[in-house]
Amino acid sequence: MNWYIGVLKKYTVFTGRARRKEYWMFFLFNFIISFVLSYVDRAAGLAGTAMGGVGVLGGLYALFILIPGIAVSVRRLHDTDRSGWWLLIAFIPVAGAIVLLVFMVLEGQKGNNRYGPNPKA
Repeated sequence: MNWYIGVLKKYTVFTGRARRKEYWMFFLFNFIISFVLSYVDRAAGLAGTAMGGVGVLGGLYALFILIPGIAVSVRRLHDTDRSGWWLLIAFIPVAGAIVLLVFMVLEGQKGNNRYGPNPKA
């Protein structure tokens, strides 16, 4: 849980590096929260037909977590010695998402790189 608070403390920090664990645990935690909120939205009758059925609570949470999610993704790319601009590859249907997934799964560069010291050290 400390890693989640750490990501939120770095709400708009787009510099530095993020370990795989930090990125994937943040992703998993947000997936679980989104799933629970969608269930609560449906149970409370807050899930609308607009926006693909996203409810009020889920939509607000998605807005809250958007910037920290982008920031931790940029730091994760920095750990693999790639620019944060690589996030834009996700706009290429299917292939972009696959390439980005591979980048996020790769081990970070050992030692220092142009984005900072190794976060494992």
